Amino acid sequence: MERLYLYDTTLRDGQQTQGVQFSTTEKIQIAEMLDQLGLDYIEGGWPGANPTDSEFFENAPKTRAKMTAFGMTKRTGRSAENDDVLAQVMNANTSAVCLVGKSSAFHVSDALGITKAENTANIAASFSHITGQDREALFDAEHFFDGYKADPDYSLETLHAAMEAGARWVVLCDTNGGTLPNEIHEITKAVIASGISGENVAIHTHDDTANAVACSLAAIDAGARQIQGTLNGLGERCGNANLTTLIPILLLKEPYASKFETGVTIENLQTLTHISRTLDDILNRVPLRQAPFVGSSAFAHKAGLHASAILKNPSTYEHIEPHIVGNERVIPMSNQAGQSNLRKRLSDAGLSVKKGDPALGFLLDEIKEREAQGYSYDTAQASFELLARKALGQLPTFFEVKRYKVTVERRKNKYDKMISLSEAVVVLKVDGEKKLSVSESMDDTGSDRGPVNALSKALAKDLGQYQEMIDDMRLVDFKVRITQGGTEAVTRVIIDSADSKGNRWSTVGASPNIVDASFEALLDAIQWKLIRDTSEKVHK
Repeated sequence: MERLYLYDTTLRDGQQTQGVQFSTTEKIQIAEMLDQLGLDYIEGGWPGANPTDSEFFENAPKTRAKMTAFGMTKRTGRSAENDDVLAQVMNANTSAVCLVGKSSAFHVSDALGITKAENTANIAASFSHITGQDREALFDAEHFFDGYKADPDYSLETLHAAMEAGARWVVLCDTNGGTLPNEIHEITKAVIASGISGENVAIHTHDDTANAVACSLAAIDAGARQIQGTLNGLGERCGNANLTTLIPILLLKEPYASKFETGVTIENLQTLTHISRTLDDILNRVPLRQAPFVGSSAFAHKAGLHASAILKNPSTYEHIEPHIVGNERVIPMSNQAGQSNLRKRLSDAGLSVKKGDPALGFLLDEIKEREAQGYSYDTAQASFELLARKALGQLPTFFEVKRYKVTVERRKNKYDKMISLSEAVVVLKVDGEKKLSVSESMDDTGSDRGPVNALSKALAKDLGQYQEMIDDMRLVDFKVRITQGGTEAVTRVIIDSADSKGNRWSTVGASPNIVDASFEALLDAIQWKLIRDTSEKVHK
């Protein structure tokens, strides 16, 4: 089998994503995850470009993967030895160094304002300097494909200059993301035909036409043997080639699975979904449900016909087994569901109901009626389980809500600035005792977090013997949708919750009143958590 090398640039190119900024601690955590997954190269950032990247290289974890520093080729008018920007990259002391340089004649003249000969000389001198210090060198050929289409001779000249100076890899970059897979394939073959071995050719694509993964595969088909990308497709504009999609394809799909080996093993592949979602947690982003392989909907089967077939043989509607990538099969409930979906979802929740049981028909009718009222059990699996348990007489009573109240006050603070303050009062009956809890929405910084926040804090403030079980709960996403218009508008609230054990669950509430809808979803979230934790105690 041929060796295919995987190069991750999440910590550098991924950090170009709008709204993404890693701390040094976060970069270290991500680098360790990438190394455990089995990546061959981890590009840590650009030393000297910003304090975070510089600090990361000072504290970079020891990895099996080759830690790589990114920079640019030397500037015109100075030697490589006396270029202070290049010196900072070299001082990171990484075993591999990737330098970006112009491979497009248009960019050389219009962006750099120098001659083609000067640019080629800069490339050659920079890589001679790197390899002279026994570093593995990679030439990030910026705008290569656009440059090749305009002036192929010069674009190839830059690649050969880097190779002759000792570069290990020339990285063909589709910097603007506009090149299509057939062009990538043809041009990559032309590069190899020019005398550069595919063992020295890497591909780096962007997703501006939603073809980054396809373009990367096209380059491999043409002979490239290094593939670059980012976790979850992070990157500038529309992102980079998504490694959480590419890696499973390379390991599981033909002709790649039988032709290539990578540093990622089938065993390590089972951590992929966890790594993908951990990155989203670090960035405080909601995971993309429909992401291939790792999305929560990647193996979801909504139609009753599909669910019936899945129960007989999963391969009828699944191209791989979910557990191979660390994901799981989901049979969501909706108004399109049949009894096959219902029985499968009940089974997943640990609720056994025989085929033909009258309770199934009753529960299915209940679900469809409630969805007509504005509820959605397609996404709120935890609320579905609670509804099913109630219909089957298997819903335990942990506490009773006697009443609650939320007030919102607009007033001036001591700095004569108008602020909002929300206060919630919740009265519960726990262990036969009434408990009154009051909470405000103000956080530690003095900012108002809103009435739902106050309500959530009051509800979870004092649950008696159950308090310890919910202390590690946190709300990770809150979505609101108006499901009907006009004067009879119904608000649907979906809440995603998580705990320290890695559980993540969704609950729903629906009401003309957004506070009531929110409270219902919050209540379901706590009840589901208590059912899970008390069940674990029993089994222990």
